[in-house]
Amino acid sequence: MQSDNQLIHKAQKGDNKAFEELVKRYDKLVLNIAYAYRNDKDDADDIYQEVFLRVFKGLKNFQSRSKFSTWLYRIAVNVCIEFKRKSNVHSHESINKNMDGDDENGSTYEAVIESGLETDKTTLNNELNNFIQCEVNKLPKQLKMAFTLKYYQGFKIKEISSMMNCTEGTIKSYLFTSSRKLRDKLKPILEV
Repeated sequence: MQSDNQLIHKAQKGDNKAFEELVKRYDKLVLNIAYAYRNDKDDADDIYQEVFLRVFKGLKNFQSRSKFSTWLYRIAVNVCIEFKRKSNVHSHESINKNMDGDDENGSTYEAVIESGLETDKTTLNNELNNFIQCEVNKLPKQLKMAFTLKYYQGFKIKEISSMMNCTEGTIKSYLFTSSRKLRDKLKPILEV
C-alpha cells in the first residue's frame, strides 16, 4: 500500500489512478464533515464534489508543509463555510406523513401509539435531536464548524485548530461559546 506522499507525488505528475486512490482514502471523512455541517444529503454531495474539485486543481501546488489530511480538511472546512455564506439558508427538518395516517410500513398511527412508552421515548429523542441540529445550524459559521468537527466528527482540538487555521485557544473558545449557547437554548426543554 502506497503512502499518501507517494500518491501525491504521482498525482502531481498526472497519474489519475493515484488521485483516485487519495479520494478513496478520504472520501467518507469529507462526506461526513459535509453532512454534519449541512445535515442535507444533496448539500453534502455538492460540498463533497467542490472539495475534491479544489483538491484536484490545487494538488499541483501542495508542498507537504502540513499533512495531506490537514490540507484536505482545511479545504473542506472552507467549502462548508463558503457554501453556507452562498446559500444563506438554514436547513430545516420536515416530517413527512402520508395523508391516510399510515406510516411507510402500512400500520396505522393508532397502532404505533399503542406501542406505548418506547415510541414516546423515540419520538422525544428524535425531536430533541432535531431541535439540537436546528440550533447548531443557527450558530455562527466558525462556532458551528468547530462544534461539528469536535462533537460530530470526533477530531481533537489540535487537529481542528490546524484545519481551521487558528490557535487551539481560539478553538477552545469557539467550543465553549457554542456549548454555552446550545445549553442556554436547551435549558427550558430539559427542565420540563
